Amino acid sequence: MPSVVIFGTQWGDEGKGMVIDLYAEKADMIVRYQGGNNAGHTVVVQGEKTILHLIPSGILHPEAVCVIGNGTVIDPAVLLDEIATLREAHCNVDGRLFISDSAHVIMPYHKLLDKCQEQFRGKKRLGTTGRGIGPAYADKADRFAIRLGDMMRPEIFEERLEAVLSYKNAILTQVFNEEPLDFKDVYEQYLGYADQLRPFVADTVPMVHAALAADKRVVFEGAQGCMLDIDHGTFPYVTSSTTLAGGACSGAGVGPQALQTVVGIVKAYTTRVGEGPFPTELHDAIGERLREQGQEFGATTGRPRRCGWLDCVQLRRAIRVNGTTSIFLTKPDVLGGLDTIKICTAYDVDGVRTEEFPTQLCDLAKAQPVFEEMPGWSEDISSCESWDALPANAQAYFKRIERLLGVSIDVLSVGPGRTQTITLRPY
Repeated sequence: MPSVVIFGTQWGDEGKGMVIDLYAEKADMIVRYQGGNNAGHTVVVQGEKTILHLIPSGILHPEAVCVIGNGTVIDPAVLLDEIATLREAHCNVDGRLFISDSAHVIMPYHKLLDKCQEQFRGKKRLGTTGRGIGPAYADKADRFAIRLGDMMRPEIFEERLEAVLSYKNAILTQVFNEEPLDFKDVYEQYLGYADQLRPFVADTVPMVHAALAADKRVVFEGAQGCMLDIDHGTFPYVTSSTTLAGGACSGAGVGPQALQTVVGIVKAYTTRVGEGPFPTELHDAIGERLREQGQEFGATTGRPRRCGWLDCVQLRRAIRVNGTTSIFLTKPDVLGGLDTIKICTAYDVDGVRTEEFPTQLCDLAKAQPVFEEMPGWSEDISSCESWDALPANAQAYFKRIERLLGVSIDVLSVGPGRTQTITLRPY
C-alpha cells in the first residue's frame, strides 16, 4: 500500500503542480481530495506550460489514473473546459479521469453570492477568488447543496434545484437587490453539463481502496496551503475546506493508515494572496524582486502575490499539524543574487518573544518577526544537477532550514521544469 500525501505548507502557491507532476511520473493513481477551481497548479513540460484547476496534475502522465474526490467542489463549466484543453493537446482523459458522484457542485448562485458577500464586507473583505467556492462549501455544511450524483438523475436534480433556487433567489433579491436566476435556464444548462460529464462520474471510494489493496502507488493531492485551512489557518482569511494532509481521509474516503508518507512543499521564501496578516512580508525592493524573479502572480486569478522572507515559526506549525515526514523545497533559485537572506525564527508579540505561531488573528497581526541573517549567493543554481554543484552558501541555507524545522529536505527544485530537481533522498 505505497501512498504519499502532498500538501502545501504555507499560504498556497508553493509549487504543488510541479511536485505532484514529478511524483505522478512514478504513480499509478493521483487523487485530488479537496478545494475547487480556486486552486491553480502549473506544470512545465519541455518548456510548455499547463495550468490545471481541478484535474490532478498527473493527467499529463499517460498511464496514471486521476481521481477527483468527494471532498472537492466542482464547477462543471471549468472542468469541461479543462477536459477540452487537454484533448486539444492530445492528452487522453477517457478511462483515466474519474469524478466522485459525492462531490458537490458549484451553481450560478454560489458565484453571485460570493461576489455580493465580498462587496458587503467592504474593507473587511476576505479576498476570495469570486468563484463560488465558499458558498458551495457553506451549502454542503448546511445540507442545502447539490451533488454531482444528483445532476446525473434529472428528476432528482429538478426537485433539488427547485427547492434550493427559490431560497437563493430570495436572498439575492431581498438582501442584495440582485435579479433572480431563472430556474429553466439553470436547469437546462446544468443538465447539459451532466450529459457531458456522465462518462467520468463514479463512486470513487472503491476505486481508491482497490488501488491501495493492490499495492498501487497512490498520490493524494491537496490544493491551497496549510495556512488557508478552515480550522488551522489564519481564520477568517482562509479557504472553506480542510487543506491539511489529514483532509485526504475524508476527502478521498480512506482511513489514516492509508497515509504512509506526508510530503510538505516549502517555498524558499513566503508568499500570500489576498487579505490577512503576513509577519515577514516585504514592502521594499527585495519584495518586488522576489515577485518578479519568482513570477509570483496567481495561476487562477493573475493577482500579484505578496512576498516575504521564509517564516520558520509558521512552518513549524504546518509541520506539526500535518505530521510531515519530508520536505520538497521549491524556488531557491529565485534567491540567487541577494547579498543577505533572512529567516524568521521567532516572533515578538507585545514585547514577548515566542517560537509558537499565534492562533488568534489579533496576536498574529501584532507579531514582529525576529530574523536570522545568512549570506546569500551570486551564482545561478537553476542548472545545478547535484548537491555538490550548489554554492556553499546555498547549501548552508538549506541545512539551516532542516535544523529549524526538524524535517529533512528530500528533494530540491531549482527551476520550474521537470528536470530541474536535485534528489537528496529517494522518494
